[in-house]
Amino acid sequence: MMRALWTAATGMITQQKNMDVISNNLANVNTTGYKKQRAEFQDLIYQTLREPGAPSAPDSTYPVSIQMGHGARLSATTRLFAQGNYQATGNPTDLVIDGDGFFQIQMPDGTIAYTRDGSFKLDQNRQIVTSDGYPLIPNVVIPENAPSDSITIGSDGTVSATPAGGDTEQLAQITIARFVNPAGLLAKGKNLFVQTSASGDPIVGNPGEDGAGSITQGYLEMSNVQVAEEMVNMIVAQRAYESNAKAITTSDSMLEIANNLKR
Repeated sequence: MMRALWTAATGMITQQKNMDVISNNLANVNTTGYKKQRAEFQDLIYQTLREPGAPSAPDSTYPVSIQMGHGARLSATTRLFAQGNYQATGNPTDLVIDGDGFFQIQMPDGTIAYTRDGSFKLDQNRQIVTSDGYPLIPNVVIPENAPSDSITIGSDGTVSATPAGGDTEQLAQITIARFVNPAGLLAKGKNLFVQTSASGDPIVGNPGEDGAGSITQGYLEMSNVQVAEEMVNMIVAQRAYESNAKAITTSDSMLEIANNLKR
């Protein structure tokens, strides 16, 4: 009976973690470039009371086993990199990667982070940066005499601008990074990911080449969270949590009956 109490408790713990993941997805439903997570579970160790194939008589064996499970645990939170919907902004520094790949961002400590959030801005030096002021790699600086609405970023990542009264100039070439296993990237917050041994080394190239996605200017990629889907997942998690709680109260009632047999 005590096994049932602890087993049901593990079920409640896993469903609470499941709700944590669902809540984070819903909290980021309007986060630019956010990729939703999925909670995955595994069953725990089993106590084997009888193995399958154990002898039942001199000439026969048991066809099935007797095993008692000890519940479940959270095994992974997998990030799903499906493409999100596009939102037209008309802002020349808003970019979307249509397909596979990440923008490369220079961090203050000199390391490189990766993002799908293309809501870039111009800082005081007219350098293209993120909302937190981290510069895009390769570095892109717009001339002072070139108005913002003259910035043109092609699908292949070429950045051009037209100075007032001058001819259009090509300023830089934006490259994007791809990973063999993007789900192995480590999320650091602020819409940024960092490379890990699980993700593999970045494959850097020009947009639209060798399987890399192309760039679209004037759009943002929205979160790929589907609210209706997350609400259904929430209901399932809530009912599973209630069922495990009911298993605990039922086990407690059975223990109470056993304790009262002497009365």
